[in-house]
Amino acid sequence: MLAVHDLGFQIHSGEIFGLIGPNGAGKTTVFNAITGTVPPSEGKIRFAETDITGLKTHQITARGSCGPPGGHDFSPNPVVEHVMTGLHCRTSTSIWGAFLHTPFSRREEAQNQKKAIELLEFSNLADFREQPAASLTWAQQKRLMLVTALATKPKLILLDEPVAGMNASEIQEMIELITRVRKERVTVFIIEHNMKVMMQICDRILVMNYGQKLSEGIPEEVARNPKVIEAYLGYKQN
Repeated sequence: MLAVHDLGFQIHSGEIFGLIGPNGAGKTTVFNAITGTVPPSEGKIRFAETDITGLKTHQITARGSCGPPGGHDFSPNPVVEHVMTGLHCRTSTSIWGAFLHTPFSRREEAQNQKKAIELLEFSNLADFREQPAASLTWAQQKRLMLVTALATKPKLILLDEPVAGMNASEIQEMIELITRVRKERVTVFIIEHNMKVMMQICDRILVMNYGQKLSEGIPEEVARNPKVIEAYLGYKQN
């Protein structure tokens, strides 16, 4: 059985696009295919008119599409250094330059640190910049992952369940951060189970079920679709 079959959709530049569906619908498979974690067995994935099908994650990131780092294990390194790892994919210093600590590498490192602090201010994490990343709360770590991805200077950022495990105030803070990201002319693609959040924040939503497209449109249209209601609630409307 195929995890995803005959699925096609387009994300418009500058929008917040959501992907929802019941457990097992194929959402994570789509996310992994776009980020290069698991290449699709067939079909094409295009980004900015370029075929990125089968490329490695770092190659896709270099082209301007990025998702937060995988996993939830945070190092004891300072928060600011965590963000700087995202900036390194856009630096010019060679391996030897970094090893020899040349004047150019020192200047670039200082610029990266300044930019990292600006990103932490952007995400309301600047007060924690010297703290170990592992010491942050769950919600703060989720925001840290987002701005570390943002440090790669993406045109498209992919977020997998960005508000999972958060309370109401933490969710609101993440919503506000995602909205600010979009205002920076970054397109946002979100996979999330929280329907209330998706209806509030997304411009358009794609609904999947059993690996295929069930519905696509603006939140109000999707919420009224009988097929979507049946998929989520298990009953048909009369």
